[in-house]
Amino acid sequence: MRTYFVNCLLLLFMIPALGIAQAGDDYADFKKTIYTTTVESGNYTTLISALKATELDILLDGDAPFTIFAPSDRAFNKLSSETISKLMRPENNKKLKEMLTYFMVAGSLSASKILNALVKGNGKATFTTVQGKKIKASIDGVDIILTDGQGNQARITVADSDQCNGIIHTIDSVILPTPL
Repeated sequence: MRTYFVNCLLLLFMIPALGIAQAGDDYADFKKTIYTTTVESGNYTTLISALKATELDILLDGDAPFTIFAPSDRAFNKLSSETISKLMRPENNKKLKEMLTYFMVAGSLSASKILNALVKGNGKATFTTVQGKKIKASIDGVDIILTDGQGNQARITVADSDQCNGIIHTIDSVILPTPL
């Protein structure tokens, strides 16, 4: 237990040194929306296509604060191209929207807020997504790990990209509300 708390404290102080919380340090970035930043980064082309297909791009380009656990293109590449193509079909729009809203939490949830919840929860925390289901968080060394209901895990690889309407945390795998 003591090791866990030491790791949490180290993580809080090491986030800037590790570079995982530095994505949104530019004031110019803070003036952009979540959607604009993901488009401009070039690292989220699959996510952007899915957001456009479900019209969630409008939501993430608006004023309301959201936190998005954004799978990078590398994360989506872990899924088969057949699975991605199937999800992008118009008849699967509802399932795609459920998946995308599972990546989102209402409000601004910074890495330090996640870590505080982990400390209060003795190494475990749960967050309710916009989709309505829960994402579990835990810590592994200095990494924040997210786990979906099926046991799939994703690491936050870039944290705290602050935008004018919320926060982007890049994750290295796709987490799902239900099996595909």
